[in-house]
Amino acid sequence: MECAGRRRACAGGLLRAARPAPRRAPRRAPGRALGGTLGGRREGCWEGRWEGCREGRREGRREGRREGSAFAAGEDLPTYIHRINQQWVDAHSRVSPAALTDTLELIGGQVARLFLESDPAAPSLGVSWAGADPAPMWLDSARELTEYWTHRQQIRHASGQGTDPDPRLLSVVLDTFLRALPHTLRDIAAPAGTQVRIHVTGPAGGTWTATATDDGSWSLAGPAHGHPAALVRLDAETAWRLCVRGIEPADALTRAETEGDRQLAEAACRIVSIVY
Repeated sequence: MECAGRRRACAGGLLRAARPAPRRAPRRAPGRALGGTLGGRREGCWEGRWEGCREGRREGRREGRREGSAFAAGEDLPTYIHRINQQWVDAHSRVSPAALTDTLELIGGQVARLFLESDPAAPSLGVSWAGADPAPMWLDSARELTEYWTHRQQIRHASGQGTDPDPRLLSVVLDTFLRALPHTLRDIAAPAGTQVRIHVTGPAGGTWTATATDDGSWSLAGPAHGHPAALVRLDAETAWRLCVRGIEPADALTRAETEGDRQLAEAACRIVSIVY
């Protein structure tokens, strides 16, 4: 909750200071101006998923509101998300940045209260890139924080600023993103006990170790000590951009320091922590 409040305060100040002229957003939101990124973020608050999930029931359903957008025939999840995002961008193309900012601050407070009042261990929406469906509420909440944080960086970059260096939020974002590592390695066969480690440098960094299990999967729950079969060292800027595909795995490898099994290191650098 402290992170959510800090994120909202930082985002509100950033948006109010931004110039009104539209600028192009970075790669994750191709074709969007600054207002389009805001409209897409507003969609994330208002669509049916943020009508809440308490006591196993959607709050919106309990209050009699209709469900959010449905999948079209033959539509996969990434296509669905891009489509409904674009609908919101188009719908708000004539809304002023000031009005969008006011609305985001209002709805953001409601989302933060939902997190506060929810049981962190309760089942919630799945986090596909972590291989968790359903996911515990704490992971779903952390995933949503990373989306807000990433959009905020897009807005900063579009307005000529660099990435926010505050490690208090970035450390949480990276810890959430790196929970995709076991799912990233899911198709990699390795003897039980094999370890793949990613170390992110800097004040917001840390170390994440995925261990091969007896059933052929990978887990972050195993011991983090010992000598890994592959070690990848990344700076924080490269790490978060890689996880949202702001840079490609091959580019990340050129910036990384690697030790051990090259194929395992390359597999680790295929990590992605968004619906992609």
